[in-house]
Amino acid sequence: MSHADDNAGTRRDFLYYATAGAGVVATGAAVWPLVNQMNPSADTRALASIMVDVSGVAVGTQLTVKWRGKPVFIRRRTDEEIKAARDTKLDDLVDKLAENDNLDAASDASDQNRALDEKGEWLVTMGVCTHLGCVPLDHAGDFGGWFCPCHGSHYDTAGRIRKGPAPRNLQVPVVKFENDTTIKLG
Repeated sequence: MSHADDNAGTRRDFLYYATAGAGVVATGAAVWPLVNQMNPSADTRALASIMVDVSGVAVGTQLTVKWRGKPVFIRRRTDEEIKAARDTKLDDLVDKLAENDNLDAASDASDQNRALDEKGEWLVTMGVCTHLGCVPLDHAGDFGGWFCPCHGSHYDTAGRIRKGPAPRNLQVPVVKFENDTTIKLG
């Protein structure tokens, strides 16, 4: 047996391993861009949650911010607005569900289930009418909450639909207080 015959298997093994390794690297290089393009873009990830300073919002006023391309109403309600919302019977409501992303989907539409804090001073809702997506006007309508000028939907001071074609209450997004003056959306 010659010396060349002893090394033939070793060279063949090296060529198999080198070819397989190159194939794995080439496959990874081809597949990675396809997988990576399915990830959300940086601007989308940046809007996943935002911090809002509410220290300047006076009682009885509203701050509107843009989140995920949509308006969000942050309202600091008066005692009269809170009382009106809490005195409303659930039987008087069109949509009896809270529509609150912070609670179980089956939660009722009581003001306590829609307000951000226990006292009920803060209410945060998406600023999009649930009928066809118009932006309602604040402190308007028959119930002192919001009025959609597009088709005449009236929302009360808890953002619940009371009259008009809208089928659901204004949505309460995922929201919480980070501290006394900062709200985190998302």
